[in-house]
Amino acid sequence: MILQQLQNYLRTHPQTSLAELTHHFLTHHFQSDADALRGMLVQLIRKGRVRKLAGKQCGGCHSCAPESLELYEWVNPNS
Repeated sequence: MILQQLQNYLRTHPQTSLAELTHHFLTHHFQSDADALRGMLVQLIRKGRVRKLAGKQCGGCHSCAPESLELYEWVNPNS
């Protein structure tokens, strides 16, 4: 069920960060942390529905949360 909701979110937000996903799922659905969502994203990557994008380059201040720089994109052609 959570995996289906994750796919639905990615269909409507084709490029998103792990931080945005974590915030959305904590606020609206389930108590899912970044590691749990990352595991689900790996499943979707294996199925060819999602790809991990090259992370944004930070200015070097190290104050950005790593999850905000971890980006994913919905690529399922059958959506």
